[in-house]
Amino acid sequence: MEESRLIRRASQGDADAFNALMGMHERRMYAVALRMCGNPEDAQDCLQEAMLRVFRSISGFKAQASFSTWVYRITMNTCLDELRRRKNRPSASLDGMLENGWSPSDEDDTPERHAVRGELRVHLQRFIRELPEDMRAALVLRDIQGYSYDEIADILDTNVGTIKSRISRGREKLREKIAANAELFDRRPV
Repeated sequence: MEESRLIRRASQGDADAFNALMGMHERRMYAVALRMCGNPEDAQDCLQEAMLRVFRSISGFKAQASFSTWVYRITMNTCLDELRRRKNRPSASLDGMLENGWSPSDEDDTPERHAVRGELRVHLQRFIRELPEDMRAALVLRDIQGYSYDEIADILDTNVGTIKSRISRGREKLREKIAANAELFDRRPV
């Protein structure tokens, strides 16, 4: 079924059409939430809340932007709301053991190399989580999710110049954090 027909049916209360729409976007919505929240549990909570918000407001979707842009904007705003709520709480758990489990892909992939890559990934994720929310959102959407500047501007409801500035400043802050922790990133596994 084409997306516009699903949107029309979902906005009239058709649960099957809504489920089909969410099925088309759920993976990317979750990926955005995971990068913004930093752990699978909070990401899943934000995904569910975002889907609920989409369900409640789909009848008001005006098609001024693409449906996917509208959905990702709702997802991003849901994550930002959650981050503001938990600002004073310490960060929750890092990615689960499954993501950090070792499974060799070639003969040169050793447990030591895998452990170092996992440790670097954890540090990089922490550095990203420490960025201000506006920079983090723009950086995640551009460098991790691969959205264009125009799409990010639509999702975050701001202008392209602001997006470019946030991404540039966010990248610079990440470079500074990596440089300040160069000993972590210069290690070579034996």
